[in-house]
Amino acid sequence: MSTSGWVQLLGFLVVLLALAWPLARWIHAAMDGRVEWLRGIEGRVLKLAGVDPEAEQGWLRYALGLLLFNAIGVVAVYALQRLQHLLPLNPQGFGAVSPDSAFNTAISFVTNTNWQGYGGESTMSHLTQMLALTVQNFLSAATGLAVVVALLRGFARHSAQTVGNVWADLTRATLWVLLPLAFVFAIALAGLGVVQTLDASRQVVTLEGSSQTLAVGPVASQLAIKMLGTNGGGFFNANSAHPFENPSAVTNALQMLSIFLIPAALCFVLGRQVGDMRQGWALLGAMTAIFVVAVVVATGAEQAGNPRMTELGVSASGGNMEGKEVRFGINASTLFAVITTAASCGAVNAMHDSFTPLGGAVPLVMIQLGEVVFGGVGAGLYGMLVFAILAVFVAGLMIGRTPEYLGKKIAAHEMKMVSLAILLTPLAVLGGTALAVLLEPGRAGISAPGAHGFSEVLYAFSSAGNNNGSAFGGLSANTPFYNLLLGLVMWVGRFGVIVPVLAMAGSLAAKKRLAAGEGTLPTHGPLFIALLIGVVILVGLLNYVPALALGPVVEHLILRSAA
Repeated sequence: MSTSGWVQLLGFLVVLLALAWPLARWIHAAMDGRVEWLRGIEGRVLKLAGVDPEAEQGWLRYALGLLLFNAIGVVAVYALQRLQHLLPLNPQGFGAVSPDSAFNTAISFVTNTNWQGYGGESTMSHLTQMLALTVQNFLSAATGLAVVVALLRGFARHSAQTVGNVWADLTRATLWVLLPLAFVFAIALAGLGVVQTLDASRQVVTLEGSSQTLAVGPVASQLAIKMLGTNGGGFFNANSAHPFENPSAVTNALQMLSIFLIPAALCFVLGRQVGDMRQGWALLGAMTAIFVVAVVVATGAEQAGNPRMTELGVSASGGNMEGKEVRFGINASTLFAVITTAASCGAVNAMHDSFTPLGGAVPLVMIQLGEVVFGGVGAGLYGMLVFAILAVFVAGLMIGRTPEYLGKKIAAHEMKMVSLAILLTPLAVLGGTALAVLLEPGRAGISAPGAHGFSEVLYAFSSAGNNNGSAFGGLSANTPFYNLLLGLVMWVGRFGVIVPVLAMAGSLAAKKRLAAGEGTLPTHGPLFIALLIGVVILVGLLNYVPALALGPVVEHLILRSAA
């Protein structure tokens, strides 16, 4: 990787930590209900909804409330799309979205995936973009934040039968964490040139003298929460590669920082919640180590370029710029690609389909790890905690001791829930990929032959199952087959993890908290960090290795052998 690439990466990490540390203090206080003047406001809001914020719930009622809340969200987003031609704020006169696409989009935005099989600027009205998609960006991120807070309470409490109040947690996450950050960020983006208007599209005359339609709309407000909430998607089909959504290197840097901001802060929230900041630093260290290696590999592969270009007599000294914006270049494009796939964001500023086989494999692997390398809002930390529990279980087997983590004994029930959380998503991803390549409706959407076409399908289902939302870009997935199948995979990938995690939260909260003894494995030192990284890479990728061998690995070997 070049010197400029290293400077960019190190600068990004320094600024990220400087912003995440104070934000963690606010998130911890707000979600714990320790800010008195906020409690008065939220108390009145919840009272209007008939909710007593002091009445806490066990994990099952908490999970059922969360599932009901998100199911209502699916119905609301679906209905707004199907009825948008009858509703106001539709200056382009767009018709109703097709049933299969509306179903896919509703599931997608509720599960924090934001997979888009449509062109936003040519399909969705301003009302749908704001009331359905932008609002759900807040609520899906609030869902992830509520789940991780419930799990942290499970570690911090002892002999308790409750993990919190789901309605209070959702309210606090939305009003006191996501909304203020998104408001400030939206103002900054609009000031830096990101479009924000309720006007219809503009007709302009190009330099060549021809007429062109420029889509505009409420972009900055949606962009702010889609990044901060690690939702992805976008107003425009070209996403963060579109100059109206990401006009400069400054907005590009701010968008990358916003994706990791809350996930990084949550590591420090963990330390505050359990009373040991070293635990938060340990998880942050493991995440950062994997992230840095991924950036180095992806950037190095793209800077090396395509060896076939040299074979054809074309200089590849500038690296592989295919599918990348000139205003960002290789370094900022690959850094963005790794960030957006390490987090469950999915926003893109370059075409991943045009990356080299090795460069494109890195984002795919980051998704398949379960997006625990910083990860989505809440989802990244509770996913990494699942792997941490597995790591102490493996260590316990090695030394013949009952595993403990953060003062709680890890028993059979926790390991069953860990197994479900880790295995359900790969099962959905690989099952969906197999159906797509076996059945004719699935094969009909594949445009590229051979290994690359398989990689496109594998990437699509990996992205859906792990709630990322990005795509290679070459797969024609806006069909009833893909819309329905990908929608089901998204739902399993989201709630097939959330429910076991909440079950663990309830189980851990009921346990007594144990003091560390001489035989307790320290979970804050370099040894544990190395063990955790090994478990994440080995277990996270183990299910996908055969599929990766059929896709990007084969494609890379073919490319190198042909050179």
